[in-house]
Amino acid sequence: MVRPSTFVKIPKRRIGTLIGPNATTKELIESKLGIQLDIDSESGDVTIKLSPEETDPSRLFRAKETVLAIGRGFSPEKARKLLDDEEAMLIIVDLRNFVGKSESDIKRVCGRIIGREGKTRRLIEELTDTYVSVYGHTVSIIGPIEETEIARQAVEMLIRGRLHTSVYRFLHSKRRKLKKKKMELWKKPYEKA
Repeated sequence: MVRPSTFVKIPKRRIGTLIGPNATTKELIESKLGIQLDIDSESGDVTIKLSPEETDPSRLFRAKETVLAIGRGFSPEKARKLLDDEEAMLIIVDLRNFVGKSESDIKRVCGRIIGREGKTRRLIEELTDTYVSVYGHTVSIIGPIEETEIARQAVEMLIRGRLHTSVYRFLHSKRRKLKKKKMELWKKPYEKA
């Protein structure tokens, strides 16, 4: 019987990070999800196969997200959130879709997203409880669904040239709304009918 599999390509310079020291990262992903990673270090091709004893094909997609996250610049520790948290997701924003293939434009936009001494990226992460990686021509975000979407919106605002202060206001406003929403969830079980 053919085992279900999927394929992903990552930059060759990220293969070592995916494998990890003494193959620890690779083995962790394999054991946690019941999959097998076949890594071609010459091309950056990664084939992900379901282990013979594993029956849940959705594990292939979780493994693919984790491998992609490491390939897009996240450390294995940050990418692990995709393994440990069922609510976590990965979004990848390709800057070429916004500014074309001009390397100087991509670098300029990356600089806007990172900010002076990393301030803007750090603020996006803190206010949305996400991880953000700016790598090559992509910006990747790991976090809970709603928070990841807010971080993506903030990144796209920066790409489109919005002022940093207006993006910060947007993030603070969304943060307040999220906190209020979470507080309402806690209140509901205690309210009397």
